[in-house]
Amino acid sequence: MAQCGDFIKSQFPLIDDDLKKYVEDILDNSAGEFEDTEEVYEAVGEVLAGISEKSEEAIREICEQLLHMLQPDKTVNNGPRKVLDAPIHLASMTTTTNDTDALKSIWLQTRDDNLKVDAKKLEKAEAKLQQKQQRQKESKVTSAAPVLQTATASQVTSKKDNKLEAKGTNRTQDIRIENFDIAYGDRVLLQGADLVLAFGRRYGLVGRNGLGKTTLLRMISAKQLKIPSHISILHVEQEVVGDDTVALQSVLECDTVRENLLKREKEITVAINNGSADSNLSAELTELYAQLENIEADKAPARASIILSGLGFTPEMQSRATKTFSGGWRMRLALARALFSKPDLLLLDEPTNMLDIKAIIWLENYLQNWPTTLLVVSHDRNFLDTVPTDILHLHSQRIDTYRGNYDQFHKTKTEKHKNQQREYEAQQQHRAHTQEFIDRFRYNANRASSVQSKIKMLDKLPELKPVEKEIEVVLRFPETEPLSPPILQLNEVGFYYSKDKVIFTNVNLGATLESRICIVGDNGAGKTTLLKIIMGILSPTSGIRSVHRGLKFGYFSQHHVDQLEMNVNSVELLQKSYPGKSIEEYRRQLGSFGVSGDLALQTIASLSGGQKSRVAFARMCMGNPNFLVLDEPTNHLDIETIEALGKAINKYTGGVILVSHDERLIRMVCKELWICGNGSVTSIEGGFDEYRKIVEKELDAQNK
Repeated sequence: MAQCGDFIKSQFPLIDDDLKKYVEDILDNSAGEFEDTEEVYEAVGEVLAGISEKSEEAIREICEQLLHMLQPDKTVNNGPRKVLDAPIHLASMTTTTNDTDALKSIWLQTRDDNLKVDAKKLEKAEAKLQQKQQRQKESKVTSAAPVLQTATASQVTSKKDNKLEAKGTNRTQDIRIENFDIAYGDRVLLQGADLVLAFGRRYGLVGRNGLGKTTLLRMISAKQLKIPSHISILHVEQEVVGDDTVALQSVLECDTVRENLLKREKEITVAINNGSADSNLSAELTELYAQLENIEADKAPARASIILSGLGFTPEMQSRATKTFSGGWRMRLALARALFSKPDLLLLDEPTNMLDIKAIIWLENYLQNWPTTLLVVSHDRNFLDTVPTDILHLHSQRIDTYRGNYDQFHKTKTEKHKNQQREYEAQQQHRAHTQEFIDRFRYNANRASSVQSKIKMLDKLPELKPVEKEIEVVLRFPETEPLSPPILQLNEVGFYYSKDKVIFTNVNLGATLESRICIVGDNGAGKTTLLKIIMGILSPTSGIRSVHRGLKFGYFSQHHVDQLEMNVNSVELLQKSYPGKSIEEYRRQLGSFGVSGDLALQTIASLSGGQKSRVAFARMCMGNPNFLVLDEPTNHLDIETIEALGKAINKYTGGVILVSHDERLIRMVCKELWICGNGSVTSIEGGFDEYRKIVEKELDAQNK
C-alpha cells in the first residue's frame, strides 16, 4: 500500500495528507475485490479528479496503474518469447531423436497413466459442482437488489387521427394527447389526463417532486404516448458520449441533411477529379450546391459556434475532443446539439442544473426566439418567468393549462382556488339551510310539496369539492450553539494545481455564524475549490486558513444525491450512517425534511431527484453541523421546496456559504456575494442586481 501512496503523491503533488490517507484506505480495503480498471475508477476516480485538472482519460490511466500495483498477479508473465529462426517439423523430431528428455516439452508431453481421470469420480465431482453453483444462484436471487418498477402508459386515440396516420396524410404540427394514463408500478401518476401542445408555443411543466414530470417527458420521447409520426422529437437527457470528435463538429453532425449533402459533394468532386466520364455527376453537383445554399450550410459553423459560446465553451474548448470533457460539460454539449438541430418538439428536463448564471441568462434570451414547440421541466422560478408562453400544472393525477409565465400562473391559480373555495362554502351553506328546512317540515302535511321540491333541488345541485390544499413543504435545520468570533478567516490565501494553472491568489475573506454568503462565477472559476479550502479538504498553496476549533461543517454537494446507496430505504440509510439511535429518531429526522410515512420506507432508487435531495439533507444534518456549505443544493428540488429551503436557511442559527445559480434563492437568503473569476475572489456591494449587470455587459460584449 505504501507503493500506491507514493505513486499517488507523485501524480498529485498537492494532495492533502488526509485526502491521500482516505484514498489509500479505500484501495487497501478493496484491494482484492477490484475486477478491472473501471471499478478502481468508480471507487477513487472522482476524488482524484476533484483535486487536479487532469482529464478523465489521464485519471483512468492512473487507476489502471494502481490496479497493477494492488494485484500484480493479474499481469501474467510467461518469460521472454523466443523467436525461431527456422521452421520445426514436430513429427520428424519424434522419429529421429533418441533423447527422451527433449520430448518432454510443452509440445510433446507423454501422458502419465496415474494422471488419467476416473470416469466415475469425474461424474461425482461434476454433480457436486452443479449443486454448489445452484446453491450460489439461489442465494444470489434471495439477496439481489429489489427490481425497480417501470412506468407504463395507455391512451385513447381518435379514429380520425388513426386513419390519417395510416394514410400518411397527417401534416398537423400541433400535438394532442387525450385521455391518457401513466402508472409507475402500482402507483397512478396521471389518469384521464389531456395534453395539448400548440406549434410554436413554449410550455413550462411544473408540479411537486415525484408526481411524474420526468416520466411524462420520457414517455413522449419514447413515443409510448402516441403523437403524429412525422413530428421529430429530441429529449435532452443523457450526456454526449466522449470520443475523438471535436466539440464543434459534434454539434454540426446533428444536422444530418447538411452532413449527407457535404459527404455526397465530396464523393462527386473526387470522382470528377479522377476523370470520371459520368455526365450526370456535374448536374448532380450543381443540384447539391443549390440545396446547400438553400439550407445556408455555409453559416452552420458560425451558428454552432455561437450556441457553444453562449453555453460557456471558449474557442479553445470548441476545438477539443469530446472525450476530454467532464460529464457536466458533455451535458452542455448535448444541449448545444439540441438547440442547433431545432426538432419539431424539444424536451428539456432541468436544463439550468448544469449551467452557471451567465449561461442561464444566455439560454433564457436564446429560447425566447425558439421557432418550434418547447416543453421544459424546470424549478428555476426566474427561468419560468422568462421563457414559457404557457404553464402546464401537473397535480392530482391531471394537467391544467394556464396562459402566461409562472408569475401569471401563480396569480391565476391562487385567484381560481379562492373562487372555488368561496363557491364551495356558499353551496355548503345553501345545502345546510335547505336541509334544515327539510328536516324541520319533513312530517308536516301542509309543507309536503315544498319539502319534496327542496329534496329534488338538492339532488340536482352539482357536487362541488373543496380546494385540495397542497401540503406545505417545511425544512428544518438543527439548532446550534453560539461560538465566539473569529469563526472562519482566509488570509492571503492562494491555490494552484500547477504553476501554470493558478485558480486564485491573495484571497482575504471571512465568515461568521450570521453569514449568508453566495459564491458566484463561471464554471471552472474555482467555486468548488474555494469551498474545499474553506472546509479543509484542500490545503491552500499559500496564505493561512483559520477556523474556530468548535466549527462543524455540514457539506451538501450535487454529487451527494448520486452517491446515496440506492438499494436501501431512507431509514436504513441513516441507520448505516449514524448507528445506535432509535427508529423514531431516524424517522423524525427524515420527517423534518419532508420524507415521512411510506416515503421513508421506499428504496432510495425509487425516489425522485428532489426526494433524494431531501434524504441527503437529512443525513447531512444528522451530525448537527453549525456551519452549512451548500454546493448547488437546488438541483432536482421543486419550486415549493426551494422556497422552503430559503426559509429554513433564514431561520438557521449557524453560518451558511452557498454556491447556487437559482436567482430567487440567492435573493431570498444572501447578504453577501463573492465572485470567483480572473484568478481572484472578491466581495461586491449591491447584491445580485449588481452581479447580473456585470454578466449582461459581458454577454453584450461577447455578442458584438
